Amino acid sequence: MKPSLAGLITLLRRPMFRQAAAWTALMTAAVIISSFSPEIAFVWAISKPGSCEGEKVWVPMDGAPVCLPAKAVTRSAADMFVPPVFAALVVGGAACFVKAVSVGRNEMR
Repeated sequence: MKPSLAGLITLLRRPMFRQAAAWTALMTAAVIISSFSPEIAFVWAISKPGSCEGEKVWVPMDGAPVCLPAKAVTRSAADMFVPPVFAALVVGGAACFVKAVSVGRNEMR
């Protein structure tokens, strides 16, 4: 069975399909924002122009900032593991939130 434009239009007329598509888009946006915001914040924090001289990277600390050699700030194995796990937790939390909000909707009608 080939998908057709008429079939897609028929699906878009159904409110349940539109709601599912909207929630899917919302959860996808939540995952994208939650996955990239820590990385963007880290890059923004260590990339102060002119703060360190030579091949050094500015790293903010609780007290005074520290200038570390650029070789010391590299990717680790956790950089490939942590973001997908964090994204999965956000999706799970968003799904639980959607389920919690939708409980009792049929009873209210």
